[in-house]
Amino acid sequence: MEGMDELVAKAKGLQREIQAAAEQLQLPALERELARLQQESEQPDFWADNLRAQDVMKQIARLEARVRPWQKLLKDIADDIELLAGADTSMEPELREHINGIGDGFDALKAQLKFTGPYDDHDAIVTISAGAGGTDAQDWAAMLLRMYVRYAEKQGWKATTVEESPGETPNTIKSIVLDISGDFVYGKLKGEHGVHRLVRLSPFNSAASRETSFAKVEVVPKIDQPEDVIIGDKNLRIDVYRSGGHGGQSVNTTDSAVRITHLPTGIVVAIQNERSQLQNKEMAMTILRSRLAQLQLEQHAEKISDLKGPDTANEFGSQIRNYVLHPYKQVKDLRSGYTSTDPDAILAGDLDEFIAAYLDHTLGN
Repeated sequence: MEGMDELVAKAKGLQREIQAAAEQLQLPALERELARLQQESEQPDFWADNLRAQDVMKQIARLEARVRPWQKLLKDIADDIELLAGADTSMEPELREHINGIGDGFDALKAQLKFTGPYDDHDAIVTISAGAGGTDAQDWAAMLLRMYVRYAEKQGWKATTVEESPGETPNTIKSIVLDISGDFVYGKLKGEHGVHRLVRLSPFNSAASRETSFAKVEVVPKIDQPEDVIIGDKNLRIDVYRSGGHGGQSVNTTDSAVRITHLPTGIVVAIQNERSQLQNKEMAMTILRSRLAQLQLEQHAEKISDLKGPDTANEFGSQIRNYVLHPYKQVKDLRSGYTSTDPDAILAGDLDEFIAAYLDHTLGN
């Protein structure tokens, strides 16, 4: 029975660990919110407001993806403990294997404990902008775009282009805005926010000289619910103009672009890629709310009205990560200190180790 006693102790210890982690993740509160939304979705007039209904169903799917795996772990370990109470030694190998499997599942889910920020479970708006360096910088921005799109694909996320400004050379970009959706997108990508520096032999000049290029990556949590970040109309200036052109009012056309300026902070968002002026305005407002939410986190402000304009003086002056392709190969994060000697893999989207190192660094691990 010594083996069974040891297995019972292991199972009860694992149960306590899972329960503690679930409480840290505020699982009971998530379960209550899920139940509330499910009850709302069962009302007879639920689909009368189609946009609200779609949003509720999206929230239900996201909460279920978070809650169900933890509920299953808790149920499975409770069931095994109950079985152990009346089991004989012949069942020990099977129960031990099952409990070890629960432990492996718990290890996989424990990564969620790192996502404790207020927006870590949100989707993200990612903006990549070429810095100083001309064509080399625009090519570097395109390389970063491919890196993040491939990382998103590996994660099973969806990446959609919201706005793009092509570079002066084919296959390069001056800037691009991505809407990335999936599980814990902002929590995983928030550490990518900052300036990225590339050192390589330039493919764009005959001398193939060594060049340094910069690109800025802005990652903000996607805030698509107006009540989450309330912006007074008096703080906005909204300009409408024809897509692809300058000036002029084109309110009644389907290709109207929208530019929204948040007067207190000076943040400007311009969108022209959507099919209609209304869609452009809605997307611009979503991005504005998202940037204000990020700014609020950075400035530790209690209210949106307390925000100051973003500091962009050193926009391309201080980097968070260096990518060196010549004279040696290395990628180094300057905050966590994590280093890789395989930049090709990193640029192909293998970012998990860098992301984990940044999260550990911020949590003091």
